[in-house]
Amino acid sequence: MGKLERVPICMIPLFFMVLLLGVPLALAGHDYAQALSKGILFYEAQRSGHLPSTQRVTWRSHSGLNDGKASGVDLVGGYYDAGDNVKFGLPMAFTITMMSWSVIEYGRQMASNGELGHALDAIKWGTDYFIKAHPEPNVLYGEVGDGNTDHYCWQRPEDMTTDRTAYKIDPSRPGSDLAGETAAAMAAASIVFHRSNPSYSATLLTHARQLFEFADKYRGKYDSSITVAQKYYRSVSG
Repeated sequence: MGKLERVPICMIPLFFMVLLLGVPLALAGHDYAQALSKGILFYEAQRSGHLPSTQRVTWRSHSGLNDGKASGVDLVGGYYDAGDNVKFGLPMAFTITMMSWSVIEYGRQMASNGELGHALDAIKWGTDYFIKAHPEPNVLYGEVGDGNTDHYCWQRPEDMTTDRTAYKIDPSRPGSDLAGETAAAMAAASIVFHRSNPSYSATLLTHARQLFEFADKYRGKYDSSITVAQKYYRSVSG
């Protein structure tokens, strides 16, 4: 897929914030509440893994159920990036960071439109995956699948037959940017769930601290370690 055809999940949280800021100034004829609802619903279409009975996007089904199996780790879940079936850790982490801060700053507005619960579900779907992707303090899986092969094969996630190799960073192959952004996502989400689910919040904070220490101690660019990501999400854009 060309870049013009891909709408990465990392762009949608910025859309949320614009909508929430614009609601008080909404002009007649523009339904910002519906736009917010559809923006959050988008994430249900991007879900990977075992889908729950509450899934609202009914044309989607379970997929990626063997992700991580070849590496001896459970990497089922998370989000597909765009119209492809790759799970890129860096934009996914940025997405969860921004979604979490959207809830922290504008949770009341989301609640007034009946979308807060859906937003929390979207965040937790991402953080549940990050917990799996961080099986050891200094290990983080940052990608599942390979865009170089995936983008040549147009398949539904439920039917994909492309390579599902899992790629990780560790002390010998560091990725400070990836580990740091994932730490930010976990830390922000821990604030979101602090009152409603304190034990889960504490778990997220533990992972956030470990990931930050990992990022700081073993420094390096993640795309030098997970080289298959270079064509899609580089460590720097310059």
